[in-house]
Amino acid sequence: MCSEAEGVLTNESCRRARLARDPRFDGVFFIGVLTTGIFCRSICPATPPKEKNVRYFSTAIEAANAGLRPCLRCRPDSAPGSFAWKGTDTTVERALSLIDDGFLFGDSPGSLESLAQKLGITSRYLRKLFADKVGTSPNKYAQFRQLMFAKQLLHQTDLSMTQVGLAAGFTSIRRFNEVFQQTLALTPSALRKSRGSRQSELSHEGSEIRLSMQFSYRPPLNWQKQLDFYRLRMVEGMEWEADLEGYSRSFQLGDVKGFFEAKHDEVKHRFNVIIHLVDPQALPVLSEVVAQIKRVLDLDADMFQIQTSLSSIGIIKNSIVDGLRLPGTWSAFEAGCRAILGQQVSVVQATKLLNRLVEANGERLTISGREILLFPTPLAIANASLDELKMPGARKAALNAFGTFVSQHPDAPVDDWLNIKGIGPWTVAYAKMRGLSDPNILLCSDLIVKKRVLKRYEALQSSETDLKANLDISYKTITQQLEQSISPWGSYLTFQLWNLE
Repeated sequence: MCSEAEGVLTNESCRRARLARDPRFDGVFFIGVLTTGIFCRSICPATPPKEKNVRYFSTAIEAANAGLRPCLRCRPDSAPGSFAWKGTDTTVERALSLIDDGFLFGDSPGSLESLAQKLGITSRYLRKLFADKVGTSPNKYAQFRQLMFAKQLLHQTDLSMTQVGLAAGFTSIRRFNEVFQQTLALTPSALRKSRGSRQSELSHEGSEIRLSMQFSYRPPLNWQKQLDFYRLRMVEGMEWEADLEGYSRSFQLGDVKGFFEAKHDEVKHRFNVIIHLVDPQALPVLSEVVAQIKRVLDLDADMFQIQTSLSSIGIIKNSIVDGLRLPGTWSAFEAGCRAILGQQVSVVQATKLLNRLVEANGERLTISGREILLFPTPLAIANASLDELKMPGARKAALNAFGTFVSQHPDAPVDDWLNIKGIGPWTVAYAKMRGLSDPNILLCSDLIVKKRVLKRYEALQSSETDLKANLDISYKTITQQLEQSISPWGSYLTFQLWNLE
């Protein structure tokens, strides 16, 4: 239930938001309608129920655990992801990410104990964290995520029942039907019929698959700024614009290869996304592909909460760019390569180097009639001559060593990259911010960030006569204070500082 004690919203705030159908709170809380036994999003188009018949929930799974089923009109499965504590509890956030990627379900599911071991905690403590933060157990969360993804596919696509079950991580269509009906109080086929007739969203082209979906977000979103950021750093053949308003790029996830096209629908606060896959057998990792696309576009960000925190920072509170998000890369490895190539050169020069790197070492293939380039694998970078790059030999050696390390240790934490000669804290921090979408990276060592922080700080603290005399010490103190005050949204402060005029 919404409450200030939990650091979320009061019931009165939830009431006002639902009556206004405020999209800024879509997915931040859910509305349980006790008289009908359903739960809805804050933007549900149905006639608002009386307040006495309403109960508010922080998450969809809490509403489901209370015996409520998801609304067929507003479809809670399509709401942007949200947890009030997101960014403040990295252990639970990492656990959720692993579960969303299929750790506890699919062909070779891991055990709860192996998940806890991967997180460096006991299974008992993991259960306690989930009970406190998520309101359910890890296994029940995993099953609920499977069902919500399946429900989304049933609503938005024409995948067969077997394909939907497979994509959602069920190894048996019988088990899929059974769990779906038990939890959501209707069968998959009944839900598919309830949506009515529609134009097919699924097509096969030879051995390829093309799938259309819609991903919602909470406004504000400054898509023009985000697109401008991508545009300046685009790699030809790997990234491109769609009708001047969209963003498309190729990707590789394990053995799965493809590309996506994302077009912004500002009116409906969503992106219409077409996913192209080389092989229909890739369906079992579709949920991970979807999660990656949403992360790259930063669609689950709660900008209302983030900008409320940013407004408390004196050096930018009067200059905040509304709706500024984190434009991600497909992987931490790609972000690391971008950072190495960007050392001590301009963005334009770094992008030229990146284009040459991908052109010389990336795999070229044709999908859905379009010739694309994939970002080079770590092994390809490890073995590359890099003769195409006009840059110091030390940086080439660092790039080769980086590829070697990641190819040999694909699951190593990004912080371990500091053991590689030529890779420092800035490169690691940049990779975390753009490759992992870590929300709490204030790039203090970035020259632009440093100049703009000091300039703004001097304007606010003009009476500090010893500021320039103790520049390094003072800057360290200033940024430590900024990191504490803006946590866990340091990455958003970094992008705000980069966008200051």
